[in-house]
Amino acid sequence: MTGANESISVAVFLSGGGRTLQNLLEHRDVHGLPIDVRLVISSRADVRGVQIAKDAGIETLVVRKKDHDDAAYCSAMFDPVRQSGADYVIMAGFLKHVLIPEDFEGRVINIHPSLLPAFGGPGMYGHHVHAAALKRGVKVSGCTVHFVDNHYDNGPIILQRTCDVFADDTPDTLAARVFEQECQALPDAIRTLKKIASS
Repeated sequence: MTGANESISVAVFLSGGGRTLQNLLEHRDVHGLPIDVRLVISSRADVRGVQIAKDAGIETLVVRKKDHDDAAYCSAMFDPVRQSGADYVIMAGFLKHVLIPEDFEGRVINIHPSLLPAFGGPGMYGHHVHAAALKRGVKVSGCTVHFVDNHYDNGPIILQRTCDVFADDTPDTLAARVFEQECQALPDAIRTLKKIASS
């Protein structure tokens, strides 16, 4: 694990546009976030997140779930992480379910665009989360950073950030406001992990 003056080393799992990865890199470069992104693994080759990683000089792999059974998929995802020496895995818009091996229990974190346990579980991602929140009539939404276990959107919560929900919100306008909170929540969570790792 990291010492007091070292960066926290991470691997990033993603499935899409890479906005969360880009945000982390910006926080590293502009705000001094103590993070060393050693590896990016994408579930698809044809997504912008892969190009963002490559442009940043980060080792990048594509691992497709449909090419593996559950056990082999777990190995295909986590063996490269072990080889990279990353202390933590960050799921940054990663839409596949992968089993968490014992040696990574408490070392995989996810950011979810709702205040868990509300609006989590299978099928609850992206637009679906915000549409469900609006349909329910919630007045406050936000995001949750949590440790990942082998159940959807479960595991101990590290932190949450909130935002208001307005009467004229659409899923898209609410998503934009929640994402603003995500952009701060994940770096804050990484700083929290850094403090734990250094203690």
